[in-house]
Amino acid sequence: MRLGLLGPCGGHVRELEAAARGLRERLGAERVVYLGADRALDLVVGKWAVDLVGGQGSDDTLVTRATAVCLSASAETIDQFILHERQREELRMFESLAGSATRSVELIAGKVAVLVHDKAYLEEEDILPASALVFGKSREPLLRQIGRRWFLSPGSLPAHGVMLLDDDTGELRASVFTGALEPGESLILHAPKALRMRALGAT
Repeated sequence: MRLGLLGPCGGHVRELEAAARGLRERLGAERVVYLGADRALDLVVGKWAVDLVGGQGSDDTLVTRATAVCLSASAETIDQFILHERQREELRMFESLAGSATRSVELIAGKVAVLVHDKAYLEEEDILPASALVFGKSREPLLRQIGRRWFLSPGSLPAHGVMLLDDDTGELRASVFTGALEPGESLILHAPKALRMRALGAT
């Protein structure tokens, strides 16, 4: 699993668009979550959908698009229409948090990660089961372990704002990037040593 994370763009929509494309095409993210509270990524992805298929680019207008394009079309045109609609479906990999207090819970490498825009909204029931607490409201990127939990933030675009969580090696790794996808700090999110020893000694 390769989970891409985007920090708030602060109105830098062009940089957000470039970072989202880069997470998918250059860093191989399978899903991308925007940690801002302004729904800016939804607008970017909506524009991509319209560029691909025209109209409103939504599921609601699929039948209208199909009728307009395919009713008297050649096989080649129909194949192209289907290709573009499949590419539009693939845009579902991009997601946004609905608001400042909205949480998203992810399971990656057997660890629970709670995603939120503003860490001030985290409550005890969010924190207790989590190995990683990921938040967007931060100017600078953060990779910090406190007790058995990791606090992570990609920082904000355009200077920062990109993070990748992956379990390619069987362990959870967090890597930060600049908004231009230049690599920065990268760490394996180990549990504290005492906690690992206790788990190994458990019967």
